[in-house]
Amino acid sequence: MKTPQPLLEIRNLEKRFELDRGFLETLKFRGGKFVQEKRAVHAVNNISLQVAAGEALCVVGESGCGKSTVARLIAGLLSPSAGEIHYDGQRIDNRSRRALMPLRKKMQMIFQNPYASLNPRMTIQQALEEPVRYHNPSLSRGELRDKVAEVMRAVGVDPSWSSRYPHEFSGGQRQRIAIARALTVDPEFIIADEPISALDVSIQAQVLNLMLEAKDQRGLTYLFITHDLSVVQHFGTKVAVLYLGSVCELSDTATLFENPKHPYTRALLSAVPQLKDDHPNHIRLRGEIPTPINMPKGCPFESRCAHANSRCSAEQPRPLQQPDGALVACHAVEEGRLDG
Repeated sequence: MKTPQPLLEIRNLEKRFELDRGFLETLKFRGGKFVQEKRAVHAVNNISLQVAAGEALCVVGESGCGKSTVARLIAGLLSPSAGEIHYDGQRIDNRSRRALMPLRKKMQMIFQNPYASLNPRMTIQQALEEPVRYHNPSLSRGELRDKVAEVMRAVGVDPSWSSRYPHEFSGGQRQRIAIARALTVDPEFIIADEPISALDVSIQAQVLNLMLEAKDQRGLTYLFITHDLSVVQHFGTKVAVLYLGSVCELSDTATLFENPKHPYTRALLSAVPQLKDDHPNHIRLRGEIPTPINMPKGCPFESRCAHANSRCSAEQPRPLQQPDGALVACHAVEEGRLDG
């Protein structure tokens, strides 16, 4: 049976941020002579992912692991240093801004801070009308108002509040409005970059349920960036675990939580509070986190891994498929050096 084409596919994606602003900054005196050394932050390193239509792929990992950079590369807010991004079978990373415009209607983004992402000088009506007017210039004034009212009701915000400004709403209400803005153009793919991390816990559940309802009712596909694994278990269909810009483990959600394989994934899951666990077995990671400026030659997790050996420090692991379908990049897993 032929595998259906993924809605989104990224292949060997890389992103480096150059630190040296000029030629003179790259010159270093080494061994009695001047040599040119360019410095760069290796934010994303050879990442390959696929997202099928209707899925919710959650990308998790520590702060600084490259989650938000991946999101911005897919959205076209950053240009990749290497690799390819394909959407619905077509390569999009090499397109001009003008050529990407038709894609903007299909792909929308929800940011972490709704107050920063909403224009404080615009009323909610103006903020929600703007993308609709841009992508559908033929709509009349009445049709625009009806569309804004429809999406406001869909996210649980009273349409009579449309004349208010962002500062007149609570954080949860502002995030609902940010979701409404993404839905106004009827997208099929949404990138959510930690959309609930700035909200109270009680409001987080409401916003998550709202996004899940929109997924079912509108047939949405999500790339959901988060550091909260309890949210992943509730929201995601697949999970990609990132460490220092690389994918450690990629699996469906149930498999990851039942049988995590990579040592880093195990450490992350052990830190999730469990009410039923009388004797928590928290894995404490030791060692230093490598700098993304001077990337290690071998496995990026080697300096903090209790199962590392000489191969781990010398050779970078490749993602290998496991019997249950998970992809794991770990020499210890490949060699069977981990228990169960």
